[in-house]
Amino acid sequence: MTDTGTSVLITVTGPDRPGVSSVLFAALIRHGVDLVDIEQVVIRGRLTLGALVVAHHDPEGLQEAVEQAMASISMQVHTSLEVGDDPAERRHPTHVVLVIGRPITARAFGAVAQALAGVGANIDSIRRVADYPVTGLELMVSPDPSGGSSAHPPGTLRARLVEVARTAGVDVAVERAGFARRSKRLIVFDVDSTLVQGEVIEMLAARAGAEEEVRAVTEAAMRGELDFAESLRRRVAVLAGLPESVLGEVAGELELTPGARTTIRTLKRLGFRCGVVSGGFTRVISGLVAELGLDFCAANELEIVDGRLTGRVLGEIIDRPGKAVALRRFSETFGIPLEQCVAVGDGANDIDMLSTAGLGIAFNAKPALREVADAALSLPYLDVVLFVLGITRDEVERADAAEGMVRRVPIA
Repeated sequence: MTDTGTSVLITVTGPDRPGVSSVLFAALIRHGVDLVDIEQVVIRGRLTLGALVVAHHDPEGLQEAVEQAMASISMQVHTSLEVGDDPAERRHPTHVVLVIGRPITARAFGAVAQALAGVGANIDSIRRVADYPVTGLELMVSPDPSGGSSAHPPGTLRARLVEVARTAGVDVAVERAGFARRSKRLIVFDVDSTLVQGEVIEMLAARAGAEEEVRAVTEAAMRGELDFAESLRRRVAVLAGLPESVLGEVAGELELTPGARTTIRTLKRLGFRCGVVSGGFTRVISGLVAELGLDFCAANELEIVDGRLTGRVLGEIIDRPGKAVALRRFSETFGIPLEQCVAVGDGANDIDMLSTAGLGIAFNAKPALREVADAALSLPYLDVVLFVLGITRDEVERADAAEGMVRRVPIA
C-alpha cells in the first residue's frame, strides 16, 4: 500500500525579517516532509507565508514542532491537517483581471469581487502592480471548481466587469491568462489624443482661423458619425494657402501624453517594435518619431506647392480601414503574428486597427471604440498600458534606476 501521507497547511504571520523561512524549514527538515506548495507576501512590513507539506509520520508532532519554532522568533502560526492532496482541487487561473484607479476605493473593489462571484469566478491571487501614477491590482481568476460558472455564456465576465467599471469609477481590463498575454512583441499607437495631447488638425486649423469648424468635424468623425476620409478632406481643405512653415511650428508645439516616454522606453527595452499609425500628417509627426526612436510610422501626406498647403491630401488616406491595413503591413514586415500585436487608440477610426490586433486598448476613448476594445482605460496616463501588459511599476523603475533615470513627477 502506498503511503500518501497527510497534508499539512502551515500559515505563518508576523513582522517580516530575515530568517523566518530558515527557522520554519529547520523544523520541517527534522520531520522529513515533502514540500507541495509555498507562497509568501509582504504588505507594509507584515509577512504572510503559507506552505503546504506532506507528512509521512506523526503529523501532530510536526504541528507542535512548527508552533514551537515560530514562537521562538515571535511569529504566529496556524496549522491544519488534511488527508492527501487532490489535484482536482488545484486551481488553474484562466483570466487576468486588472483593476486600476486613482484611488481604488473599498466600494469599487468590493463591486469587482461581487461581480466575479456572481459569474462563479474565484480569485486565486492578488498582487499590486502599480502605486504610481495610479493604483493597479492584478487578480488571477479561475472558474468555480464546482462548475457554478457553466451556466454563464462566453463574454459574461467581461460584460459584468465593464458595467462595474462604469459605475464604480475604476478601469477594469480582462485578459486570458498564460502565454498569450506575455507574448506581445509589437505595439502601434494612434497619435492625436493618444500618444500626444490634442488634435494636430485643429492646431493647424487655428492658423487658418477655422479651429472651431474643424473641431466639430473631428469630434463627429471620432464618434463614428462621419466617414473619416471625407471628414479629413473637409478639414484639410480649410488649410489651403497656409505657409509650409506652419507644419514645423505645430510639430514644435506637440505635447506628449503623460507616461508616453516611459511606455515607449520600457517596451523597447523588452524588445517590442513600437510605432504609430495616424490619421494625421507625416510632416508634423516625423520629428516625434525620430525623437522617440520609433520603428515605424504610417500617416497622411499633405500636398505642398510653391511653399504653401493646397488643402489636399496626396495618395491613399490612412482612414479606419487604412489603419488596419497598416498594422497588418508592419506585422508582416517584422515577422510578428497579429495575435502578438497591441493597438492603442481613442476614436472610431481606430476600431478596425484595435479589432485586428491581438490586444486592442481604448485610451480615453469615445463610446464606439470602448465597446469593441479588449481593455478600456480612462485615466490620462499612457504608462497604464504597461500594467495591462503585465509589467509592474516596480519593474519599470528598477530598469530606469539602472540607467540613472529614477524620477517621479508630482501629480496634482
